[in-house]
Amino acid sequence: MKQLLYFSAKWCGPCRQLGPVMNEVNSTISVRKIDVDKEPEMAQKYGVKNIPTVILVDGQGQELAKKIGFNPKQAYLDMYNQN
Repeated sequence: MKQLLYFSAKWCGPCRQLGPVMNEVNSTISVRKIDVDKEPEMAQKYGVKNIPTVILVDGQGQELAKKIGFNPKQAYLDMYNQN
């Protein structure tokens, strides 16, 4: 099953802006929030260099698509539905 991985940090302003959007997306699509300070190995695994980053993965954890920075809710829904 596909899932969105939402990479963020408490100190990141754009991440705080994106948080409510990702909460809305999570009502429709599974979203896993990953704090890069608490789980740096996950950020490294997916090559996350900037936050916020949202990565769509398949059931085996393979990356299907990626968006960096703040995007509107529909961009994440489209990313999920088109991959």
